[in-house]
Amino acid sequence: MKFTLSWLKEHLDTDADIAAVADAMTMAGLEVEEVHDPIAALAPFTVARIVSAERHPNADRLQVCQVETVDGMKEIVCGAPNARAGLTTIYAPIGAFVPGLGVTLVEKPVRGVVSNGMLCSASELELAVESDGILELADDLAVGTPAAGVFGAEPVIDFEVTPNRPDWLGVAGIARDLAAASLGQLKTPSVVPVAGSYPSPITVRIEAPEMCPTFSGRMIRGVKNGPSPEWLQQRLTAIGLRSINRLVDVTNLIAYDRCRPLHVYDAAKLVGGEIVVRGGQVASGAGEHEHLIALDGKTYTVDPAMCVISDAAGERPIGLGGVMGGESTGCSDDTVDVFLESAWFDPIVTAQTGRTLTISSDAQYRFARGVDPAFMVPGLELATRLIMDLCGGEPSEVVVAGQALAGPAPFAFDPARVGQLTGLSLDDDRIAEILTRLGFEIARGASWTVTPPSWRRDVEGPADLVEEVARIQGFDDLPSTPLPDQGAPSRGVLNPRQARVRRARRALAAMGYAEAVTWSFTKQSTAALFGGGDDRLLVENPIAADLDCMRPSALPNLIQAAARNAARGHADAALFEIGPVYLDDSPTGQRTVIAGLIAPRSARHWGGAAEEALFGLKGDLMALLEELGAPVGSLQLVQGQNRDWWHPGRSARLQLGPKTVMVEFGALHPRVLKALDADGPMLAFEIVLDAVPEPRGARSKARGPANLANLMPLTRDFAFVVEDAKAAGDLTRAVAGADKALIADVRVFDVYRGAGVPEGMKSVALEVVIQPVEATLTEAEIEALSARIVAAAGKAGATLRA
Repeated sequence: MKFTLSWLKEHLDTDADIAAVADAMTMAGLEVEEVHDPIAALAPFTVARIVSAERHPNADRLQVCQVETVDGMKEIVCGAPNARAGLTTIYAPIGAFVPGLGVTLVEKPVRGVVSNGMLCSASELELAVESDGILELADDLAVGTPAAGVFGAEPVIDFEVTPNRPDWLGVAGIARDLAAASLGQLKTPSVVPVAGSYPSPITVRIEAPEMCPTFSGRMIRGVKNGPSPEWLQQRLTAIGLRSINRLVDVTNLIAYDRCRPLHVYDAAKLVGGEIVVRGGQVASGAGEHEHLIALDGKTYTVDPAMCVISDAAGERPIGLGGVMGGESTGCSDDTVDVFLESAWFDPIVTAQTGRTLTISSDAQYRFARGVDPAFMVPGLELATRLIMDLCGGEPSEVVVAGQALAGPAPFAFDPARVGQLTGLSLDDDRIAEILTRLGFEIARGASWTVTPPSWRRDVEGPADLVEEVARIQGFDDLPSTPLPDQGAPSRGVLNPRQARVRRARRALAAMGYAEAVTWSFTKQSTAALFGGGDDRLLVENPIAADLDCMRPSALPNLIQAAARNAARGHADAALFEIGPVYLDDSPTGQRTVIAGLIAPRSARHWGGAAEEALFGLKGDLMALLEELGAPVGSLQLVQGQNRDWWHPGRSARLQLGPKTVMVEFGALHPRVLKALDADGPMLAFEIVLDAVPEPRGARSKARGPANLANLMPLTRDFAFVVEDAKAAGDLTRAVAGADKALIADVRVFDVYRGAGVPEGMKSVALEVVIQPVEATLTEAEIEALSARIVAAAGKAGATLRA
């Protein structure tokens, strides 16, 4: 919605400038989007007069003009066909920014002749959409007169209108709110009825009262149409509307001035002497919808849900009620007799018609929000007076069909609610003053009864009135009361499970894993691959067809996430997720797991990456378990007992006993990966957090001092022969326990089966890292430690290989 300052002052007696008006609108709840000041844009431009115009020596369509300007005589090259000696026009000096072209003028030659400025057209100054030549002004204008004064340019306010305030779509409604906010005195002139001198020869019949409850109109004969006077053209042009002719411009003016859309029919083009308001029709038998060629030149298909205006006993559509008129009855400069329409159309029907046909006219925009039904006939009278002033003519009596809408219902209001809801300390007289200025009727007594005005059908109860009072009084007057001091804010307390989840999340992120957040559901066939899919875990109303079962494991979602990454060029994935899984054999049916997955995709190499990645995964897993406080030294490594989705020869489990399985890890079975359309290899682990025992004693949040050795470590290699079924981990733990003070680490660097090793046995080569603590070890001390290592290995069933 746009309006000019002078337009507002026709309704509001105020000395406020444009900035003060914009500020007052903002404080009254009107969202000002822009204040456009064309005076500043036109500041460089002044009136000039062409003294002579000669053909350009190097171009047939250009002229070299000698121009009398505010800066003296200037030679300017001009290509306008109407440039001639004696013409008064607008001059732009070098350095001026021309808004219609979006360029700043510089001194440069045009076909060999330097142009010292520019002569401007209306479109180049954004005073018109298009123009055929430079501006032609009155000869009595003095050279040097500012262009802003010539064209009556003035500031324009553009603001956003909320759907519940259609009264703001008229300048009078804005003036009413600003007057209530004490910016000035409201002086909107009252509407004086125009007496009709004869009965209207055109009658109105309403067949669809649910779409149009009431409709008024009158005949005006003997009008003289044509271009509008300059004041009306400037007013419409300033807010971005194109002047068409006097009759149409009057309806546009009243739509923006009083939020009262109107329509003018050429009475000579109406058939049958009757206007019928009905719904759209479908030809019986053929099933074809009727069509309307609207004023915008487009053809629209009308359906029964739309309000149609027709003539000839309801046979021919001539308009869409509240949206747009038809081309067949439009007014032209030859129009002599007109029928002026002022009606009230249902907002929902109007809005739906606009959406269906993608029409957003000024009338549709207003009717869809609900215009003032009480101003229907006064709006008709106001338009009649303007048409008679501009076009002449003789009006008929007013025709009104249908039933007028009832006004808003009164309701009880306690003025004390203002203080209760807002904290404002206002006396009853101030509250009554604000509401009265806004148009509310108040019956004061022991209790108040308030009746909203006809243009405020959005006000339905006391809370709405409180909002109106607070808005007009000023939101900046609302008291600000700080919240009571509650002392130091609570830092929050995490239970042990939450603390472990946080530590696990941080540890895995530090290792380079990216957290995935996936659904707790999966496809039933996918759940079956991971030991689930029982009908008891099916979702009755799944959000998607492939998410119909509670997941028995977090791994299938991670596998599919890694596969999606690989399909998009990111194959080397490392993902983790912490969340619930659902098992039909669990007492509670739900467990919390920490699942991780890597999809090693290193460069092609003869050694491959899977073996190294598997041990890397195991290292990450053990580090995570230590971070969680799990008894890593007491864990048993068991191979060959994992479930079907693990690779039988490349997976294992960590347990505290046969009944307390804490972790399963290793390579995922190729059969499972193929079923999920994922390329292998993929390695994963899944920790059952419920099975990880809480660490004994309180976990200290502070780290102790670093215990860094000041002596160089040394290594010794041992090769032990053990039974083939013996786990290498059991052997490393036994060797590490030979001297916990000196042995820093034990690593397996080779496993051999073959010649020189008995059948059913294997050779496991270990690297033992020895870290001296107090002094460098002597050869004898090293030999004694080696003997203890061999003895410890012997207790684990291993013998030193010769």
